[in-house]
Amino acid sequence: MTDLVAKTAIDRRLADIVQPVIEGLGFELIRLRLMGGKTRVLQIMADRPDGGIGVDECGDISTAVSAVLDVEDPLEDNYILEVSSPGIDRPLTRLKDFEMWKGWEARIETTELIDGRRRFKGALAGVEGDEVLITIEEAGEEVTIGLRFDWLSDAKLILTDELIAEMLRQKKVAEPTEGQFDEIEEIDGDEDEEPAPPTKH
Repeated sequence: MTDLVAKTAIDRRLADIVQPVIEGLGFELIRLRLMGGKTRVLQIMADRPDGGIGVDECGDISTAVSAVLDVEDPLEDNYILEVSSPGIDRPLTRLKDFEMWKGWEARIETTELIDGRRRFKGALAGVEGDEVLITIEEAGEEVTIGLRFDWLSDAKLILTDELIAEMLRQKKVAEPTEGQFDEIEEIDGDEDEEPAPPTKH
C-alpha cells in the first residue's frame, strides 16, 4: 500500500480492509481518504484495471464495502461512505499510473525540496525503475527529469480539452449503446464529483 493511495495510518488500515473487497469485484482501489468534520466522510475512488467505471458499479462497491466495514467495525463514530470514479483529472497514486498516462500533462508535488522546488508540471514520460519521469520546461528548454516514487506527496492529471476529448472517446468505444448517464457527469471526478449515493453508518 503506497502513501498516495492511503496517506494516514487509519487510511491504510481501512484500505487493507476494503481493497480485497474491491478487487474481488473486479475493480482497483485508486485512493482512500477519511475526511474529518462533524460527520466523517470515507471517500473511496475505484476504477476498472483498464479504466471506466459507472455510477451503478460505484453503488455495487459501496454496498459490498459497507457490509465488510459493518463486520470489521474499524470506526467508532458515525461516518458517510462515498464511492466514486477517479474522474478526468484523476489522482495518480500508483507507479503504474504514470506509465499508463504517459504523454499526458500532470502536476506532481514532492515531500522534500528537489533542486529548490516541490511542484513539477509537465508531460509524463513514463517510468524507469522506481522513478517517475516528467518532461518540464526549464530555462526555455524541455528537460525530462526522474523523481523517485517515494518522494511524491501528490500527483494528478491536469484537466485539458485534449484529455476530456480522449476520455469521451474511450467511453464511446467502451460503451457504444445509447441511454447511458451523461458522459461528463459520470467520468468527471475528484472531490467535486457526484459519487454514487452515499451510505450513512
